[in-house]
Amino acid sequence: MGFPEIRRQPIDQLNEVKIDTQKTLKSSICCTGVGLHSGAKVSMVLKPAEVDAGITFRRTDIGGKGAVIRAHWKNVVDTRLCTVLGNSDGITIGTVEHLMAALAGSRIDNAEIEINGPEIPVMDGSAEPFVFLIECAGVLDQGVPRRGIRILKPVVVEEGGACAALYPGKGSTVGFEIKFDSALVGRQAISLGLVNGTFKKELSRARTFGFLHEVEQLWANGFALGGSLDNAVVVSGDKILNEDGLRYDDEFVRHKALDALGDLFMAGAPIIGHYEGRCSGHALTNRLLEALFADPENWCEDVVTDELEDEAVSGLTEGEAVDLAASA
Repeated sequence: MGFPEIRRQPIDQLNEVKIDTQKTLKSSICCTGVGLHSGAKVSMVLKPAEVDAGITFRRTDIGGKGAVIRAHWKNVVDTRLCTVLGNSDGITIGTVEHLMAALAGSRIDNAEIEINGPEIPVMDGSAEPFVFLIECAGVLDQGVPRRGIRILKPVVVEEGGACAALYPGKGSTVGFEIKFDSALVGRQAISLGLVNGTFKKELSRARTFGFLHEVEQLWANGFALGGSLDNAVVVSGDKILNEDGLRYDDEFVRHKALDALGDLFMAGAPIIGHYEGRCSGHALTNRLLEALFADPENWCEDVVTDELEDEAVSGLTEGEAVDLAASA
């Protein structure tokens, strides 16, 4: 995917249309943490990358070319508990969705992530620590038009009452609805235009969540070994077990939207259009990208422009979003 006829032109000749440009990190930055499911301590380094490199992961605990995995929907090999990427050599890297959401929300197109284990550290269960790392490293404008994937016609996938869809639209927007039997969570909906720092302010701090009986079952089966109240919101009956409570009144649906953005960035470029998810998860989002690219008439390559982002919706109230989802 690329725009060679545009890239040969100097950026200053394109200023009249306010072409957005590709970005990477100014410098490398590292962190340590534990994997949510493995419980293993890992070290990770976020590094700059060249124009058009995209997002790649490198397992430093494994030698050779087989240690490199490109962040792409075709490389998703497991979606049961998180998004897991793999390559033809059988090397995997798991729980990539929160970091991918932070990269997407920070408009980082090109980066290499080095890690000495099979899972991205969970940090506090949100994307905020990764956004902080990106800001500390700094963002470098690479002076080349940013490529995007424009949605040309609706693409919808459904399964078991869940639905994920992409619709044509100006800018990038995300809508999500969840519904749980838990009275504490219940039905929540949100719709946001991803413009003017919306991701950082409205989504990045939303943490992964679970219900106590489900967490206990995961532990019994050898999963979520790194999970704790330090990196997840845990619901027990009508109570939040975390001492500090929720970061947003509707933190649950905001985290689901965060997950979706991370998984959508596996498209290899930002989506220009509207995403709508209803009770969906990693697997359905991956199926949505597969369906999108299965038909060339669903999409086209385009440059990302400031005008498009400025024209994106600023967000609906929860009531409006619920009404929209109900009528879809």
